[in-house]
Amino acid sequence: MMLHKLRSAMVAPDRKALSGIVEVDETYVGGPEHGKRGRGASGKALVLGVVEDHGERAGRVRLQVIPNFKGVTLVACVENNIEHGSTIKTDGLEGYESLNKKHYRHQPRVQGSKEQASIWLPHIHRVFSNLKTWLRGTHHGVDTKHLQAYLDEFVFRYNRRRTPMVAFQTLLGLALRLKSTNTTNGMLRS
Repeated sequence: MMLHKLRSAMVAPDRKALSGIVEVDETYVGGPEHGKRGRGASGKALVLGVVEDHGERAGRVRLQVIPNFKGVTLVACVENNIEHGSTIKTDGLEGYESLNKKHYRHQPRVQGSKEQASIWLPHIHRVFSNLKTWLRGTHHGVDTKHLQAYLDEFVFRYNRRRTPMVAFQTLLGLALRLKSTNTTNGMLRS
């Protein structure tokens, strides 16, 4: 229970929106399940990820469990977390099409394979790979009902990976400001 309270404290209420060139993609998180693979995988959670592209390195990241791939869901998450005027790189998923009508420069690219997707969106694919390795290696899997709390912890750690002492001090400050309930109003957390 104490760890979950700390994880909820890792969500900074006054964090700034991502900006510049931002990669956006989605993935399934969960253990192997019998049945359909890929986008039809049952029993897995769908996670949307956004990460700033600073050329050779990744900037800040946000991760959010989402209920579906619908354009309304995807665009709402983008609008709540990415500054207007930013350039957004996505794959060719139809749900992202309406970003063209918003205040962004949208650069979609249809990918033919996983390898090509990793070339077009390298940072978010690395984030997803690190996330899944961390969940399997450190926690040996996470129940989907608690997944958002673990995503919050991962994002907090990732965004402060170069300054571990500052991360600790930030967590202490956020924990002191934490209220008993923590809502996100549809925003990606951390």
